[in-house]
Amino acid sequence: MQNRIIVFALCFVANILFSAYANAQGLTVDQSAPIKNLKVISEESDGKGKIIRTIQYSRGNIRVTETIFMTQAPKIGGLNSPIRSDTMRKNLVEIVVSKSQYRVALYYRKKLIRSYKAVFGPNPSLNKIMEGDRNTPEGKFTITSKNPASQYNKFMLISYPNDSAYYRFNKLKAAGKIPNTARIGGSVGIHGIWKGGDDMIEMGVGWTDGCVALKNQDVEELFSLVGIGTQVHIRK
Repeated sequence: MQNRIIVFALCFVANILFSAYANAQGLTVDQSAPIKNLKVISEESDGKGKIIRTIQYSRGNIRVTETIFMTQAPKIGGLNSPIRSDTMRKNLVEIVVSKSQYRVALYYRKKLIRSYKAVFGPNPSLNKIMEGDRNTPEGKFTITSKNPASQYNKFMLISYPNDSAYYRFNKLKAAGKIPNTARIGGSVGIHGIWKGGDDMIEMGVGWTDGCVALKNQDVEELFSLVGIGTQVHIRK
């Protein structure tokens, strides 16, 4: 927990310094602005199972350079077989999200049947602490609702905040680790991306406010395979 708080603090300071630099240069940092002109500058393996990828993109009137550290997901064959969603028992479906591998795995009867590329908030190594931190929560959740016509294609809401999230949030607030005015947040789910935005998923750009984002074709398939109550496990 102490290491996690230190990392959170460093990211917070980095954001402050970046904003200060942008203001000094007369730039406007608009987190809601669409990301455009995405390209990969370099990509290499560190020889220890991680991919180090440097990308650039435009956001509003600034050009952003970002380095992404991704754990290489194991290559698994045989995951493209057709699935008949109408014959599946939704209570036997389980979603496992690995933030370090930028992956969403789908299991049926404990067997892996799909693996999708995914992205998260800007700091996927951090657990969600409070509203506005843009971190993706970790833990065991369920799907509580499904929206077939979301702003980001399809949307599957998960049961964050749950009891363990409230316990951690209240403990941190009582210890003075987060502001007394902080709120725990919500509206976290699994969704797609705007039309033509699949490259954001492919490159690993952490653009969400804490949700799990998939390519549109992938989120449409996943949406058809899960139901209300489907278990969602999110881990580092």
